[in-house]
Amino acid sequence: MTWTASPSGIPSLLEMHSTWLKMCRSIAELNEVTQIYRSAAWRRMDRVVRYAESTIRTANSPASRRGAKGRGERRATAASGRPFACTITVAMKTYRIALLPGDGIGKEVIPQAVRVLETVAQDFQLTFEHFEWGCEYYLRAGRMMPDDGLDQLRPFDAILLGAIGHPTVPDHISLRDLLLRIRFGYDLYVNLRPIEVLPGLDPPLRNKTPQDVNMLFVRENSEGEYCGMGGRFKRGTPDEFAIQHAVFTRKGVERILRYAFEQARQRPRKRLASATKSNALNYSMVMWDELLKEVGRDYPDVAVSNYHVDALAARMVTHPETLDVVVASNLFADILTDLGGALQGSLGLAASANLNPTARLGPPMFEPVHGSAPDIEGRGVANPIAALWTAALMTEHLGEPSAAERIMSALRAVTGEGRIRTADLGGNNTTREFADAVIARLA
Repeated sequence: MTWTASPSGIPSLLEMHSTWLKMCRSIAELNEVTQIYRSAAWRRMDRVVRYAESTIRTANSPASRRGAKGRGERRATAASGRPFACTITVAMKTYRIALLPGDGIGKEVIPQAVRVLETVAQDFQLTFEHFEWGCEYYLRAGRMMPDDGLDQLRPFDAILLGAIGHPTVPDHISLRDLLLRIRFGYDLYVNLRPIEVLPGLDPPLRNKTPQDVNMLFVRENSEGEYCGMGGRFKRGTPDEFAIQHAVFTRKGVERILRYAFEQARQRPRKRLASATKSNALNYSMVMWDELLKEVGRDYPDVAVSNYHVDALAARMVTHPETLDVVVASNLFADILTDLGGALQGSLGLAASANLNPTARLGPPMFEPVHGSAPDIEGRGVANPIAALWTAALMTEHLGEPSAAERIMSALRAVTGEGRIRTADLGGNNTTREFADAVIARLA
């Protein structure tokens, strides 16, 4: 038996009381488990349960049963004549996660992210399924993922990816045939990348504090310079040439700008910076700038600045405190966010989310920004912070913000303490030791 949730998501007292009375009237329902939909209002739920249990005890009392017979009603009791015991269980939400550790250190940091997720999953459940796709799979099968790979991943609630790339496979194959195939195939048009200096880590910028570096990059993720249109001609001859097209659509530009404005509106400073190069790219970036003004009319409360991408890169170094939310094209944001990772203190710190906020063609994908780092693969010294931060982004997107905040609070506590450091941050701790410290904070 289940209670149907009220509009607030919590069964009303009347609904729950009525359900308990129904249980008292039917022999078949005596030992049936009642499922209570999960709610944050546990205190209210406890009061309702105590009230319902009191009602059952009253309904099953001898006086109540005699009165019911006198009224032509029947109350159910167990065969022994004693009031029956009702069992209450909590129906926990379960999320299915597809794990793609990928290559190199991705296979080392993702297992640590899973350990942290399993620790923090108290009011919900996570199930994981492992997919061994990547460069090793390519060397065996001649492809980065199966032909029906997108169909295999589609039923999952989220994808957690480690890193893709290895010297044995050309980068344009490993990137385009797996990572971009998922992004484009599911139209994950938003790539979200927070840029923040964690406590205890000093930004590499002179005369800047951690509070000065706090940005949120919104990268267009489905078209632009990475659309893959073009070709090479007369290969191997002196006349060889290549053409690489960039495609910008009104739909694609407008929706990423609108998402960026929404993010800026939700943040305290309500600032949005846009990266352009309309002085040189006289079609695509001119349209981008025009749509920025057009969409901006719907957000009069957001302050907008429009920078040429090279000037914006310089501003990130000289005046990072003036930047809040930044929106840019696929290529521009890809470059700028790596600079942002350096401002954080290491590329091993940068997390990202690939999202489609308006439609579900497949699951969102979450990935640390760092590469596969084959030079340190197998040594167990990779920094897992980006993977743990990415796991927090994933739990927040799944609808578990308190779990996400717990992960980030534990992460900040460990970095702030300064005792546990991986090699890229000047320490000598292992990947697992860092994750152990975060898990200890969560326990």
